[in-house]
Amino acid sequence: MSEILLGVIIVAAILLIAVFLRYVPLGIWVRAQASGVPLSIGMLIGMRLRRISPHRMADALITASKAGLNVSVDQLEKHVLAGGDIERVIKALVSSQQASIPLKFEQACAIDLAGRDVLQAVQMSVNPKIIETPPVSAMAMDGIELRVKARVTVRTNIQQLVGGAGEETIIARVGEGIVTTIGSSNTHKEVLENPDKISRTVLYKGLDAGTAYEILSIDIADVDVGRNIGAQLQMDQAEADRRIAQAKAEERRAMAVAQEQEMKAQVQEMRAKVVAAEAEVPLAMADALRSGKLGVMDYYRLQNVSADTSMREAISKSADMEDSAQGQDGDK
Repeated sequence: MSEILLGVIIVAAILLIAVFLRYVPLGIWVRAQASGVPLSIGMLIGMRLRRISPHRMADALITASKAGLNVSVDQLEKHVLAGGDIERVIKALVSSQQASIPLKFEQACAIDLAGRDVLQAVQMSVNPKIIETPPVSAMAMDGIELRVKARVTVRTNIQQLVGGAGEETIIARVGEGIVTTIGSSNTHKEVLENPDKISRTVLYKGLDAGTAYEILSIDIADVDVGRNIGAQLQMDQAEADRRIAQAKAEERRAMAVAQEQEMKAQVQEMRAKVVAAEAEVPLAMADALRSGKLGVMDYYRLQNVSADTSMREAISKSADMEDSAQGQDGDK
């Protein structure tokens, strides 16, 4: 019985030691004390209970202490519980301190929680980044299209990193400046001869206002000549004018045809009235003869006048035909 009891005591002791070591990281405590970091056993146990890695916390505190940063355990725990990355925050603070860049712990935490890489931002402040714009098409006053690529050298503006616009805004503003500069040039040759004109004009516009970056320089990487858009626009305008004129001519032709049809209808109506009137002439003459208003001799004289008129018209038509034939013979 004594041996069994001794075995149970040994197993219980081993379990107690394992549980103690699980919640009381002695190795981390010893390393923290050796580094001069004020971490107590109670703090480490509390981190375990709050599901915070004591190892990460101790490493961050040791790095901050060696760099001379005034960071407390509560500040780091607060940032970890908020979902932040304390390692990158501490590295960013150390890098900014070495580069003499003003950066506070609260500001670094805000940048990290905003979803931006605070360490990369500090590194970009020391080592500027080059942003290459896509080809920007613009047309000069002479109608020639130019395609321009630019390289924008920027560095991070730490003070504007939270709430400031990103790279897309820089690219859009530079593209707008390129279009404005080329569009105000009299000819495309001016831009080809002096591409730095674009750089100077765009750089002086202050395009980095309200962004998370500071523009250091704008360099024109490539300029290509594109289409003659002015000539194409003139051709399109001429084609549009031709179609409009054609449509108006068609409209006038349709109106003329309608007027002609209307006049033909009026002529036919008048002819019908004349025929009807002529049909009444014999009746009127017969009535005049019966009533004695018209004598037989008067009737014969009227017939002679009508025959004479018909003869004169026939002679006139034959003379006109002879003159026309003689003119054609003369031309031959």
